[in-house]
Amino acid sequence: MTSLYQMHELAFRTQYAELKERSKSAMPLLAGTPGRLVLREGTGYGYWYRNYYAAPGHSADDLVCKAGDDAALEVERQRIAFADWAMRQVRDLRKLQFQVADKATARVLVELANVGLFASGLVVVGSLGYMGWLNELGAKAVAARTQDLDLARRQRLQLAGPMPFLQTIQATKLKFVADPGMPSSAASTAVKLSGAEGLRVDVLTHGAMLGQVVPVPELDWHAQTIPYYDYLLRDARPAALLAGGNCVAVNLPAPERFVWHKLYASTSRIGFAEKASKDLLQAATLAAVLVEHDDAALAHSLADVPAAMAAAIRPRLPALRKLLVDHAQTLEHFELALGT
Repeated sequence: MTSLYQMHELAFRTQYAELKERSKSAMPLLAGTPGRLVLREGTGYGYWYRNYYAAPGHSADDLVCKAGDDAALEVERQRIAFADWAMRQVRDLRKLQFQVADKATARVLVELANVGLFASGLVVVGSLGYMGWLNELGAKAVAARTQDLDLARRQRLQLAGPMPFLQTIQATKLKFVADPGMPSSAASTAVKLSGAEGLRVDVLTHGAMLGQVVPVPELDWHAQTIPYYDYLLRDARPAALLAGGNCVAVNLPAPERFVWHKLYASTSRIGFAEKASKDLLQAATLAAVLVEHDDAALAHSLADVPAAMAAAIRPRLPALRKLLVDHAQTLEHFELALGT
């Protein structure tokens, strides 16, 4: 058995931190590829456009300014230069084994960030959340590729007015369609790109029962309920995700809450052994990284775990012993917390 993770060198962690900070201050981010400035004069008047690829194979032009508006043109030139710099940074970090999601995911994340949905309280969960925390904590580990982008809200998003989710997603110019909801409901809780490997974007929220469909009025949409998401989403943290050629500011669940909820999820994947194993591995890996960063954080966090959730997790201790054979300190935390 080998270690579940390795730490990135300090220089690479610093490179990630600089990219994250500069991207946050560069909002709103340019959608698609950085592109180039093009002057068009076919109507007798000159206008500058940014020509870029909004999606693979889909070229687009966005109006920048009239010819002669040098100040506006310079602002756009700087935005393109920054986008090109960020793309090269992400490419380098990918080679260094930082976690980077694909271009379709990037396009969705940029759109959601630019319209303020993350600022309003939307949280990225699931495997992309795990990938994000590996980068944030400076760790490299195996992360299964995912074609799911899981979004969650704990309470009503703080939006000035309704923001229809389907229209917001379709503004990416990717061909998303509403995915049929649960068999018992005609309402959709997800959108999807075509094809077996097409990206799926799910909206999730808290509910006592798994898989109920509840309205999300501020998004003119519906969400699927997941038990104990109220616990998972409490105290969500500002973070970032690398995707395509972008570094996007998002919210992620607190990492220690992520660990405990992933352990719980691994017990409820009835009939999905591979997903249960993935949840267990992600929980164990992130726990080991957390213990290296802050020995007390994981141990203290158990006090907030609902009793019924902790009881469901306890049978996972034998499996954790196998995964954490090279992480004695992390295993000791779980033994003290879950041992009988």
